[in-house]
Amino acid sequence: QAQVVESGGGLVQPGGSLRLSCATSGFTFRDYAMSWYYQGPGKERESVATITPSGGTIYYRDSVKSRFTISRDNAKNTVYLQMNNLKPENTGMYFCRGGPSDNWGQGTQVTVSS
Repeated sequence: QAQVVESGGGLVQPGGSLRLSCATSGFTFRDYAMSWYYQGPGKERESVATITPSGGTIYYRDSVKSRFTISRDNAKNTVYLQMNNLKPENTGMYFCRGGPSDNWGQGTQVTVSS
């Protein structure tokens, strides 16, 4: 059974950094694109970044370009989201998505506040 599990969220001050991880199991990770999504309080979930199976082509939402970096380690079946220069408006739940059934994780909370 395919699973994705996010971790790495927490409380950080504006301008700080966090690295989110998404560990996967139950499917051939290297065959699938993986994505990170964001859902702010009271808002719809929206895509943040996507990485292809080989990591060769990457998509970013305009608002996070130059601050966020998606990457993957196919040997560890894990995708990452490095978030730098975080802003209060980045506060929310971050979700990982991918696999044969576009599986979602349970999300990890990121709070950017002084």
